[in-house]
Amino acid sequence: MAPVVYRPVKRRHCAACRRGPLPLLVLEGGTPRCLDCADLGHLVYLPRGDTALTRRSREESTLSVVVVRFHRRRGRYERQGVLVEEDALVRAEQRCLADAEARRRRRVRDAARRAAQDLRFTEAFAAEIQRLFPGCPEDRARAVAAHASVRGSGRVGRSAAGRALAETAVTSAVVASVRHLDTPYDRLLMSGVPRHEARRRIAAEVESVLRGWAVGRHGR
Repeated sequence: MAPVVYRPVKRRHCAACRRGPLPLLVLEGGTPRCLDCADLGHLVYLPRGDTALTRRSREESTLSVVVVRFHRRRGRYERQGVLVEEDALVRAEQRCLADAEARRRRRVRDAARRAAQDLRFTEAFAAEIQRLFPGCPEDRARAVAAHASVRGSGRVGRSAAGRALAETAVTSAVVASVRHLDTPYDRLLMSGVPRHEARRRIAAEVESVLRGWAVGRHGR
């Protein structure tokens, strides 16, 4: 079984040399040992984050060890990085530098492609808003769409329903915009009114705006 190195949550000392507290340790039969006593002291720590460097370092290193730490809230061990031979890390860094420009150009192309995709999606979302609410001003529809569809935001536009331009998702984005911009909802929250009560108080105003914007929907 391949060795595993731990980043301890609590202060631990080596059972052999008494060194500590240890930033990294190995458990042998449940007993903590420092890297030197576990014959791993010649390795260097590479934190996670650079996938290409990690992969190449492990390819170059005769011995590599995964470093993990226990995440209390999630109740599981999670990878923190790897230990590799120092010469292997140097060679891996040289390999990464050699193709850094190619990877930079690829990242630029990928970013441009995602930006174009996001723009097309935002335009489609705005068009669907105006289909459902013909009376909604065009600039307002675009603003709602742009806000709801920000990549990685977790907003309704990035949900499965939002990406499918489902009527419920599009309407939810419009309702949220009306609630914050066309009613005293935010002021009610700031004054200490509970969210559900604040929504109840401004429900009629929201519905009034939506009715006004929906006029002509079936006659277009």
